[in-house]
Amino acid sequence: MWLISEQLPAQHGFSTRKGGVSLPPFDSLNFDDRQDDPAQVEENRRLGLAALGFRPEQVARLNQVHSCDVVQAHPGVQTGDALVSRDQGVVLAIGTADCYPILFHDPVNGVIGAAHAGWRGTVGRIAQRTLRAMQDLGAELKHTRAAIGPGISVSQYQVGKDVADQFMREGFPAQCLQRDHHLDLLAANVFVLEEAGLQPEQIWTAGRCSTEPEFFSYRRDAGVTGRMWAVIGQ
Repeated sequence: MWLISEQLPAQHGFSTRKGGVSLPPFDSLNFDDRQDDPAQVEENRRLGLAALGFRPEQVARLNQVHSCDVVQAHPGVQTGDALVSRDQGVVLAIGTADCYPILFHDPVNGVIGAAHAGWRGTVGRIAQRTLRAMQDLGAELKHTRAAIGPGISVSQYQVGKDVADQFMREGFPAQCLQRDHHLDLLAANVFVLEEAGLQPEQIWTAGRCSTEPEFFSYRRDAGVTGRMWAVIGQ
């Protein structure tokens, strides 16, 4: 049901698609109710969150719009693509189905963050913006850890020349782009985190591709699919 990173002391998880009640093509642990039966999604949220010791009413989540906007979290739905908080009892949730979810924790200063990094967010350095917003709440880079969950792998992610050119213009390393404009979003986000000041040992990656059967993938399923959640709370 959940992938856990040893990097983050805070309670957290990156969901798989297993362990819920939704029917195909949303089987089974789908957290998004835009296409699925809302009652089944509500039950999935209850089941999934309970497995981590959380409750639905604690969740701060986003109407994600592929922006670089970071917002200070409160329970309910806000608009943006990253959340930060130092409040006890608030659970941050990011939805993905190919884009990369990134969770953050500074356990010394009690600050958490969560970011949704598709290609637009990545080229706009949303991970760096999230770290800066956490610093505004008192986090320190030397104490902050990041965990990157499952997302689409470079072999499965071909983009147009216009997208590839944006990454080159914004100073991303050449190794983030491979033959025929295959974009390595994972490597690009690791680069952004290190550029922002994190050391390699402060960054964990799941190393899993969202096109694997265990996950939901927008690209693999031509848009008719569910969403995973990445959640973190303290």
